[in-house]
Amino acid sequence: MQLLNRMDFKLSDEGNQMLVNEELLGEEIRTREVTSHVSEVSAHRLIREAMVKKQQQLATEKGVVLDGRDIGTFVLPDAELKIYLFATATERANRRHQENVQKGIESSFEEIYNDLIERDRYDTSRAYAPLKQADDAEPLDTTNLTITEVIETIVTRARLKEIETNDL
Repeated sequence: MQLLNRMDFKLSDEGNQMLVNEELLGEEIRTREVTSHVSEVSAHRLIREAMVKKQQQLATEKGVVLDGRDIGTFVLPDAELKIYLFATATERANRRHQENVQKGIESSFEEIYNDLIERDRYDTSRAYAPLKQADDAEPLDTTNLTITEVIETIVTRARLKEIETNDL
């Protein structure tokens, strides 16, 4: 907890990258070593509460995009737009595996798939801030979409939301 209290989180000037204590947060957060501990760490109530405060501080300005398993239900329940991204476990594991291969990181599809299934099970069943779709979130199945198609869909939905909000 002391370590977390010494950490400063903010977005880059462009708003598209995360800085931790003025250092760019890189790909190391996507390693198996890190992802295998995320659910366990996030289940600790005091750590989760402190992280939620930090995430909420990041979102004090309109137009911020945050991604996470409990953003729409717990971190930002009053967000302007919530999109619940999902894909099949097979597709998600394949994406991570291909990403690792492209980066020259040793990778096993089976291990990634099994880890992902376990993390989903753990996150959806935890008592504190479980993974679930917010009631007011718009679902988006990304299984058969490219990253470009996902971005285009989200941008379109954000623009529609802005038009709806301005018409009120």
